[in-house]
Amino acid sequence: MTGPANDAGASDRAFALLQELLPQQLLSRGMHRLARSTRPMLRNATLRAVLSAYPQINLAEAAESDPFAYPSFNAFFTRALRPGLRPLEGGEGDLVSPVDGTLSQFGKVRDGQLLQAKGLHYTAGALLADEASARRYEGGRFACIYLALYNYHRIHMPLAGRLTATRYVPGRLFSVNAATARTVSGLYARNERVVCEFETAIGPMAVVLVGALFVGSIETVFAGEVNPPPRRGSGVRTVEAGLGTEFARGDELGRFNMGSTVVVLAGNDGLRFAESLAPGRTLRLGQFLARIE
Repeated sequence: MTGPANDAGASDRAFALLQELLPQQLLSRGMHRLARSTRPMLRNATLRAVLSAYPQINLAEAAESDPFAYPSFNAFFTRALRPGLRPLEGGEGDLVSPVDGTLSQFGKVRDGQLLQAKGLHYTAGALLADEASARRYEGGRFACIYLALYNYHRIHMPLAGRLTATRYVPGRLFSVNAATARTVSGLYARNERVVCEFETAIGPMAVVLVGALFVGSIETVFAGEVNPPPRRGSGVRTVEAGLGTEFARGDELGRFNMGSTVVVLAGNDGLRFAESLAPGRTLRLGQFLARIE
C-alpha cells in the first residue's frame, strides 16, 4: 500500500488501513441517497450537523444564503456563488485555479510521473487511463488541488479549450485528504475519476475529477451525472456527450457531490508557476497559477 519512506506517521497508516477494510462503494451509495433526500427532517438534521462541524462555510458568498432554502443537502453542497466573487486573474493565456481548495502538489511531469507526496509518485498514464494520451503531457506541468467539505464544489475551466475526450474510470474511493495522500501509493490513479481532455491555445490540457470516500457522484455540465449509483459495468467508459464543445476560461465544467480533488495537466513545457505557490497554500477559483514565458 505504501511507497518509499515519507512523512506518513502511524496514525496515517492506520487511517489508510481502516479505509482498505471499509465497504467504500456501499458507504458512498448510502451518502448519495442521504444527500439527495428532500425529507425536511433528514435534510435539516444533516445541514445543522455540517454547519456546526464546519464553521468555515461562508454562506454570505452563496447565491442563496439560506441553507434551509435548498431542497436537499446536495443542492446546498453544490450551491452556486454570487456573481462576480471569483474574478479571473491574468490574461487569456494564463492558467488559473479551477476550484477553491488547497494546493496539494504541483510541478513538472518528469518521466511520466507526478509527485503525490514526499516519497510517493504516480504516473500520468495510470491517472488518465490512457498511455498514448499521457505522452502528450511529458515535460509539461501539473497541479493537484484538494477540496475540503467546506469549499465551493463546482469546477471551472482553468483555460479556454475544446473538449476532445471524456473517460469515466472506475476505482476505489479512498479519502483524498493529506493523511491518505502521504500513505496510499498511486492514490489519485486508484480512485474512481472522470478524465476530461481539451485542446487549448497552449496545447493539450486534462482536468481530472477524482472521486473519494462518500463522493458517490461526479457531474459534468455536458453529460450530467457521469457515475451515478448503481455502477454500470467495471471497465473504463468513454463518454461521448459534449465532444467538441468550446469552453471559455472560467466556464463551469462540473461539480463534486461531496469533497474531493482536481488534477490539472498542461502539455506545455514553457509554463511557469507563480513564485508564491507552495504545497498547502489555499487557492481560490480564478487565482493565477501559471503562464508561458
